[in-house]
Amino acid sequence: MAVTDSYAVSDNIKILKDIPYGESQKQKLDVYMPVDAKNAPVIFMVHGGAWRLGDKEAKAVVRNKVDHWVNKGFVFISVNYRLLPEAHPLKQAADVEAALIFSQKEIDKWGGAPDKFILMGHSAGAHLVSLVSSDLNAAREKRIEPWLGVISLDSAVYDVVQVMSARRPPRFYKNAFGEKMAYWKKASPIYQLSEKTPPFLAVCALPRKDDSCSQARSYIEKSKSLGTDAQLLEVDYSHKKVNSELGKDACYTQSVDEFLRRLHPDINSMLSSQSARTRKNCG
Repeated sequence: MAVTDSYAVSDNIKILKDIPYGESQKQKLDVYMPVDAKNAPVIFMVHGGAWRLGDKEAKAVVRNKVDHWVNKGFVFISVNYRLLPEAHPLKQAADVEAALIFSQKEIDKWGGAPDKFILMGHSAGAHLVSLVSSDLNAAREKRIEPWLGVISLDSAVYDVVQVMSARRPPRFYKNAFGEKMAYWKKASPIYQLSEKTPPFLAVCALPRKDDSCSQARSYIEKSKSLGTDAQLLEVDYSHKKVNSELGKDACYTQSVDEFLRRLHPDINSMLSSQSARTRKNCG
């Protein structure tokens, strides 16, 4: 484990790099925390990359989110996991669970609270956090502490069965999910939903040609039918910018903050202020 300041945006942020939560070289995480953090809420971030690429240190994954939330008192954890072809998506989801269990056990050392986790992921990472959070029975069996909420950033595969049943599904989906219907169902967050879950925010990119918003909308509708406080946030950003722009002083970040504020009184007080420009532009 190393301490570094490569992403520090102020002297008040401490960074722990490459903390192992498993035996694989990919099973590591980074922690960004206020130097005086205590009992802080935690954003647990899972990167994307078509289940084959990506890294916890990517600027789009970390920079603006740390700048925004860690400077407001949050702890931010960025997670790596095994990728294709070493691990298929269900094993990747197991890695995310292992990282979450480890982080909740260790979080007191990093100034966070085990009962104040918010799960966040982008693209393939959004699929993985959605899959993990959709099956509460599995979470209880593995003794994962309940999380406050989930923010899924532009997943297009809440329903893998629907995607793979298309006439010509993209090759990278075939590479990830194979040919078996039984696997598609196990890898589909919407197929795992059977009860009310913690609040869920699905962000989707309106310009996407494959219409990720349709998949997100269906997942939100089923979640609501089970009693979950579930929201859909459609944004006029590209798939990549849904990730990279989050944390900037703009209406998009404000909308995500509004979701976060409802999760816990401490978060509400931490996010109560916003810039005059954002207030004027976003209402």
